[in-house]
Amino acid sequence: MPSITVEPCTFALFGALGDLALRKLFPALYQLDAAGLLHDDTRILALAREPGSEQEHLANIETELHKYVGDKDIDSQVLQRFLVRLSYLHVDFLKAEDYVALAERVGSEQRLIAYFATPAAVYGAICENLSRVGLNQHTRVVLEKPIGSDLDSSRKVNDAVAQFFPETRIYRIDHYLGKETVQNLIALRFANSLFETQWNQNYISHVEITVAEKVGIEGRWGYFDKAGQLRDMIQNHLLQLLCLIAMDPPADLSADSIRDEKVKVLKALAPISPEGLTTQVVRGQYIAGHSEGQSVPGYLEEENSNTQSDTETFVALRADIRNWRWAGVPFYLRTGKRMPQKLSQIVIHFKEPSHYIFAPEQRLQISNKLIIRLQPDEGISLRVMTKEQGLDKGMQLRSGPLQLNFSDTYRSARIPDAYERLLLEVMRGNQNLFVRKDEIEAAWKWCDQLIAGWKKSGDAPKPYAAGSWGPMSSIALITRDGRSWYGDI
Repeated sequence: MPSITVEPCTFALFGALGDLALRKLFPALYQLDAAGLLHDDTRILALAREPGSEQEHLANIETELHKYVGDKDIDSQVLQRFLVRLSYLHVDFLKAEDYVALAERVGSEQRLIAYFATPAAVYGAICENLSRVGLNQHTRVVLEKPIGSDLDSSRKVNDAVAQFFPETRIYRIDHYLGKETVQNLIALRFANSLFETQWNQNYISHVEITVAEKVGIEGRWGYFDKAGQLRDMIQNHLLQLLCLIAMDPPADLSADSIRDEKVKVLKALAPISPEGLTTQVVRGQYIAGHSEGQSVPGYLEEENSNTQSDTETFVALRADIRNWRWAGVPFYLRTGKRMPQKLSQIVIHFKEPSHYIFAPEQRLQISNKLIIRLQPDEGISLRVMTKEQGLDKGMQLRSGPLQLNFSDTYRSARIPDAYERLLLEVMRGNQNLFVRKDEIEAAWKWCDQLIAGWKKSGDAPKPYAAGSWGPMSSIALITRDGRSWYGDI
């Protein structure tokens, strides 16, 4: 039986018929039920604007569960129990009168968790309407990204929510923070003196963070063209990973202790000057190319595209942190669409030994690397130098991994999806995997200077062929410092 105790609640999912809810949230709730982590009295309330019968919409949700969980992983008993928890209610999120029926469904006996899988523009209206019917007293609200498109708009959204809910009951989702490997960063760093004593500018040469997507826009043109890769990926996912890698040890594992240290990192990020935009930052836009042996269109050729768009689908940059721990250590961040493979990884490059005694031609190999993989297969690998085996090898060196692959090591255990962990922590009232308001603002403040610089310069994104690792200038960005991106082929 699970050792985690979760109180009963009503889980109200706003936007329940949208892609995120059907593809990620309902499957995550099902898996929590299958693991015995939902209280017997927990109810799930699907809320959407679409009219139609409750039976029709629940049947659609069940069909999508089979699709995204997979028929072979569906347990008929668990599914029946899950469907008994589930009900549907038609609600226009902007109409206060529709919330009366919601209040009647929820009642006053259970805690309400309100998950907003909707555009951020309606977060304030939903919160106000919940308040009007008395559903804000013991409610936790979960906000999906993106929260705004810059510092000013994010403040408006957060301020609108804060009128009705205190920070202690606001949970801002970044699904990367729910990944098993990201959680292991805390344990890896602070439970192992082997690493933490070396985790500074004396021993680390540089850090790479790559989040590469093989896919293109996938029908999201309307959203993505207004956002771009910087807003969509750098401002949240990559900067959160940077914070977890770079932060100082928190006083304890409480939510505020961890988030206090992350905010310090964001505030210590050095601004990138207008001159630095040409040497420290590369933005690109994919053109036609090949993916998995198939011809694919360029960004401006996608369905419903604006052929004059200068939105970036790729960003690579060098970030520097102005504090003692990381003085002189560059962090290279890279993310893009239509890359050769789907890949999310962090590579910590350690400095070479100060006294080198081996053959000169082997010197380029002498560099320990800690590789933290988030996808496609989560795991941690430490590359170390050892001697080649054989009588004829002399002191020939080879680089090999000390490796922990989660799927291989924990064969009997299923690795939970990030949303499963995050939804569970909301139910438990634990905020340490969620983003605080000042984190959002500090990240936007740093990203806004880049957006403003691009706008002022008027430079168009550099083209790169679909299926490549981005513009050639992204390679120059790192080779200019005498380094190269790890693993590019």
